[in-house]
Amino acid sequence: MSDEVAAAKAAAAEYKSSDADGAGPETAFDNILSGKWPSTKVYEDSTVLAFRDINPQAPTHIIVIPKHRDGLTKLSNAREDQEGILGHLLFVAQSVGRKECPEGFRVVVNDGEQGAQSVYHLHLHVLGGRQMGWPPG
Repeated sequence: MSDEVAAAKAAAAEYKSSDADGAGPETAFDNILSGKWPSTKVYEDSTVLAFRDINPQAPTHIIVIPKHRDGLTKLSNAREDQEGILGHLLFVAQSVGRKECPEGFRVVVNDGEQGAQSVYHLHLHVLGGRQMGWPPG
């Protein structure tokens, strides 16, 4: 089993055993948002933060997150009233991707254990700076 798969399985187990309100346990992203952990910010506004991944999987690897989780622990938890923040996250991802990777980029959202999600705070990966392969998984 790869490290990524092992991390996803461990995170899923912790998420499933956490409180029932859908918030999930505190995450690394909560620590970044609170300022407990440093990050290299690429973009920030009142609702979204984009920063460089500390374990990049491509020459450019940026994470885009909502500042307020509001139950958005994974994409499949999105509610109809969150359509605006979902669109804004994608808009920020394309804006950052266009600036950082003018030759092209990939946006990835991992969802749940089998989607290899290891942090239960919705986030978009913006990957680029090299030719991407297909299929990705």
